[in-house]
Amino acid sequence: MVPNAHWKVDRFNKRCEDFADLRSYNDYLEEVEDITFNLIYEIDIAKTEARIQAYRAENAALIELNIQREEAYAQALKEQEENERHEREMRATELRREEEEEREEREKGRREIIDKLETSDKNAAKVVAKSRANALKRSTARSASTTILQSNAKLLRSRAAQSTAVPDEPHVPLQDVWYAYEDKYAMRSGGYHDFMSEAVRKDREGIMRGGGYRVEEAWERALLGAVAALDLPPLSGLNPTTTFPLNVDAGGDVVMASA
Repeated sequence: MVPNAHWKVDRFNKRCEDFADLRSYNDYLEEVEDITFNLIYEIDIAKTEARIQAYRAENAALIELNIQREEAYAQALKEQEENERHEREMRATELRREEEEEREEREKGRREIIDKLETSDKNAAKVVAKSRANALKRSTARSASTTILQSNAKLLRSRAAQSTAVPDEPHVPLQDVWYAYEDKYAMRSGGYHDFMSEAVRKDREGIMRGGGYRVEEAWERALLGAVAALDLPPLSGLNPTTTFPLNVDAGGDVVMASA
């Protein structure tokens, strides 16, 4: 038998759900049996080792994933057994408590009957019947309360089992695909176009600028406001009182200063 043969075969841990159809899975099982047979009886060792290495190289990711699945299943099974053991202990404790309460209730009812018979002049049969009826009511209420508690505990256990039964998928890093809305707008040629001040810029006689209004100052305030919103310190070496120069195109319209 080849040393470490068991460890080598353990890496063939594919499951039925890893294959497209049952025929492929059966072929895989047959191949595993063939490799195991060769390792045990030392038949075509070199060729068998090559088949194992090729399988590992081709299915490295799936092998590791199935190892993680088996470990997760073993851990879940261990937790389930521990929960079942704890549940059995709780049921045994609850049963002992109920038996003790029932014994105390019977003793209490017996003492009540004796006390009432000693202090009451009513018919003894009626006193006993009334005491037993009261005891039955208390027992019924206690049983109903116990049933509700057991039902709630069962519901919580089932929810906990469902939460632990969620498969632990391999971690996939967040794929943050940046979307800049390029399909929502089109860049105009010729620079920035301020349609809000178009009428002022085309006022060649300066009538609309007679009160001292300058389009450049509005543009300057907009740029300064945008930069201020970034919460960045001002650039060093700049004169904050500097304004943009007035630029006029060949047609006499005011245009933005070029950078």
